[in-house]
Amino acid sequence: MSQQFQHDVLVIGSGAAGLSLALNLPSHLRVAVLSKGDLSNGSTFWAQGGVAAVLDNTDTVQSHVEDTLNAGGGLCHEDAVRFTVEHSREAIQWLIEQGVPFTRDEHYSVDDGGFEFHLTREGGHSHRRIIHAADATGAAIFTTLLEQARQRPNIQLLEQRVAVDLITERRLGLPGERCLGAYVLDRNTGEVDTFGARFTVLATGGAAKVYLYTSNPDGACGDGIAMAWRAGCRVANLEFNQFHPTCLYHPQAKSFLITEALRGEGALLRLPNGERFMPRFDPREELAPRDIVARAIDHEMKRLGVDCVYLDITHKPADFIKSHFPTVYERCLAFGIDITRQPIPVVPAAHYTCGGVMVDDCGHTDVPGLYAIGETSFTGLHGANRMASNSLLECFVYGRAAAADIQAHLEQVAMPKALPGWDASQVTDSDEDVIIAHNWDELRRFMWDYVGIVRTSKRLQRAQHRIRLLLDEIDEFYSNYKVSRDLIELRNLAQVAELMILSAMQRKESRGLHYTLDYPGMLDEAKDTILNPL
Repeated sequence: MSQQFQHDVLVIGSGAAGLSLALNLPSHLRVAVLSKGDLSNGSTFWAQGGVAAVLDNTDTVQSHVEDTLNAGGGLCHEDAVRFTVEHSREAIQWLIEQGVPFTRDEHYSVDDGGFEFHLTREGGHSHRRIIHAADATGAAIFTTLLEQARQRPNIQLLEQRVAVDLITERRLGLPGERCLGAYVLDRNTGEVDTFGARFTVLATGGAAKVYLYTSNPDGACGDGIAMAWRAGCRVANLEFNQFHPTCLYHPQAKSFLITEALRGEGALLRLPNGERFMPRFDPREELAPRDIVARAIDHEMKRLGVDCVYLDITHKPADFIKSHFPTVYERCLAFGIDITRQPIPVVPAAHYTCGGVMVDDCGHTDVPGLYAIGETSFTGLHGANRMASNSLLECFVYGRAAAADIQAHLEQVAMPKALPGWDASQVTDSDEDVIIAHNWDELRRFMWDYVGIVRTSKRLQRAQHRIRLLLDEIDEFYSNYKVSRDLIELRNLAQVAELMILSAMQRKESRGLHYTLDYPGMLDEAKDTILNPL
C-alpha cells in the first residue's frame, strides 16, 4: 500500500550537497533525505583528491578565480566563480567544525603563520590549495556528515527510495508552476509513495553512467537533470562531460579512479615503452587540465593501438607513496600491482557532468520551490572544463547558500495540501526486463562511441537517430509496466543522453571538453548552450 509523507524540505540525494544542505537547515524543520540505494552509494564517498579552497596565506582568492577561469575554456561565469571561491574558506571551516579528519601538515607550527592542514596541488591549480584526508577525502567527509545527520532528530534518512518524478502544480492541472514534492518508489515495498514538501531539492549527482566506461558509481544516471527537464527547467552546457584521464585499467577493477593528486605529487604518464608523452602536448605536462590530458591519452592509445597507458610514481620513496596514497596503494595491490615498484595501467573514463539544471547563487531553478545543487546543477562555475577539486567545494558552498535561502523564505510557503497518489491502475508487472538491460547497454555503448572524448557531426547524427528510437521504446515500456529502479534510471539516462547530444550538435566549435574533428577551432565568442523544454 502506497503512503503519503509530508516534510518541510525534501532532499533527493544523500551525497555532499544534500547532506550539507540538510545540516544547515534549522533544527525545527522536518527534513527527508532520500537515497536510491544505501546511503553511501553516491559519488561523494568515492572522491579521493580533496576540496579546493583558499586556505594558505600564500594563496589568494584572485589566484583561485583566475585558475578556474583559465581551466574553463572561456565559459565560466566569473560571478559564480568568485562567489564560490570567496565562500571557500568558511565552507572548509564548517567541515572542520563538523569533525572531518583532514590530513594535518606535519611541519605546521603556530608561529609560522601557515595552515595547519596539509595542502596538495592538482591539475590547473597554481598553488597548493587542495585540503584532503589522505586519498579518501570523500569517504571522510561523507562519513562525518552522515554521522552528524543521524544525530539530528529532524532529519529522516531514507534508503532504497528512487524518485520517479517531481510533482508540480502544472502536472496536477493547477494554476501556477510551483514544485510540491515528488513521487518516490520504495524499493522495499515496490510501491510508489507521495512526498509533499514546502521545498524540494535535487542533489542527485551527475550523469556519467551514460557512458560505457566511467569512474562513477552505478547510480549516476542524471535523475535530477531529467526530472527537472520534465518539470519545465532549462538545462545548460550538457555537451561538456569531463573524462578523468586516469582510471585503473584492469578487467576486475570496476570504475576505480586513480586520483589526480598522484600527478600533483610528481607521477608521470608513460607509454608502454616507458616514454613520456605529455611534454609533447602541453607545457604544463602531467598537470595540464583534465581535458588536455584525457585527449592526449586517447590520441596515444589510438595512435599506437594500445589498451592503456601507464602512470608512474615509482621514483618517489615507498613510504611517501604508502602514507599519501594508502587507498590507491591497497586497491592496486589487491589487483597485483605494487605502485611503489610498478607503473599503474590507466585509461580515461567519464567522470563529471559539467552542465546541468540552470540555477542562481542560491540554487533556485526555473520552477518555484525547486532547488538544484551539486553536480546536478549548472551554476556557471565549471565552464567548458571543471578544474580539479572545485566540485566538492561547489557542493558545500551552494548547499549552504540554498539552506540559507530556504530559511529566509519559510514564512512565505505553506505545506502543500494532500496530493493525489501515484496511479498504477493501468500498468502490469513486466515479463520483458531483458529489454531494459539491452537498451541500457546499447545506450552506453553508442554514447561512448559517438559522443565521447572526440566527436564528429556524423557520429552525433547517428547518436541522435539511435536515441530517438530508444526513447520511443522506453516510453512505451514505461506506459505499460510497473516502475522499477532499472526502468526509472534507463528513462532518465536516455533523456539526459538526448540533451547531451542536442547540446553537442549545437556547438559548432571545439572548446574545453567538447572536441569535434569537424570544428577543431574555437570561436571568438564564448556562449553557453541553453536548452528550454517549453
